[in-house]
Amino acid sequence: MEITIGDRLVGPAHPPFIIAEMSGNHNQSLDRALALVDAAAAAGVHALKLQTYTADTISMDTGFVIREEGQSLWEGQDLYKLYQQAHTPWEWHGAIFERARQRGLLAFSSPFDESAVDFLETLDVPAYKIASFENAHWPLLRRVAATGKPVILSTGAATLSEIDEAVRVLRAAGCRELVLLKCTSTYPASPATTNLRTIPVLAEMFGCPIGLSDHTMGVGASVAAVALGACVIEKHFTLRRADGGVDSAFSLEPEELKLLVEETLRAQQALGVVQLGVQATEEKSRVFKRSIYVARPVAAGEVLTTDNLRVIRPGDGLLPRFWDVVLGRRAARALVLGTPLTWDALLGEAD
Repeated sequence: MEITIGDRLVGPAHPPFIIAEMSGNHNQSLDRALALVDAAAAAGVHALKLQTYTADTISMDTGFVIREEGQSLWEGQDLYKLYQQAHTPWEWHGAIFERARQRGLLAFSSPFDESAVDFLETLDVPAYKIASFENAHWPLLRRVAATGKPVILSTGAATLSEIDEAVRVLRAAGCRELVLLKCTSTYPASPATTNLRTIPVLAEMFGCPIGLSDHTMGVGASVAAVALGACVIEKHFTLRRADGGVDSAFSLEPEELKLLVEETLRAQQALGVVQLGVQATEEKSRVFKRSIYVARPVAAGEVLTTDNLRVIRPGDGLLPRFWDVVLGRRAARALVLGTPLTWDALLGEAD
């Protein structure tokens, strides 16, 4: 169960594929956008992702104001004007993608309508991401699938039947390489609503790699997701949260992004295989287990007792499980203090 994105294999047997989401954290500065690319590359992520839309391709100037009773970062803002502020100018995409390629990153985007797909095709992106709020946009799904490129689909704010429908639409339209991302579409998301136990269930249900689009603070949820089988992690990032920006409040800073790369890789490596016995790498450490030792000088024929024996480290003598067997036996020869007890040092049981 693996796919290929660019030159990278993505699946449970491979290191987590880490996507750094720039979103609107460029704050409408191309120089800042390019600096974000450099910071993502320095952190060691594998891919950089943009969002490709304009206010007019995603909405209309209807005067709609966000009202979520204090539960949104964008409470009270005009939706259309927010998208004007947050969008990445299309004329920047080429320069941003080229900088990413120069820095060894795969670069792709989330299109929000069919015209964005047509535009991104001119830039030869290696994959497409479908945002949670677009996972029921069947015309968009069909247009993306028709490119034949891998698709990463976020499942936020969707019922199970909607996820199933989206997967069926994508596959029917030509998508052969698919990743589903568990996602909680709140900004930020809380750990309590992240529900990572869904990850292995999605993998079993849909037979494709599963990841996490993580809107929580910090890296803990992402590391735990990898431990549950996530193959892809997507995180928003910025240069400094204090700089502001539409997504800055729940975005990682470069040092945190580097930590995300390191700790998710450690989590994936630590999964290993089912191992119930002693590993080869542990054999040399068995000497540090306890064994039975002579705790004071013992004469030949003397009875062995709790006064002249102890269970201590290292493990050169008889194992502690033989303690009750040894007590009451006689020494076959004189034993000096600090001698590891062995079977040939014993006579029969005491009288």
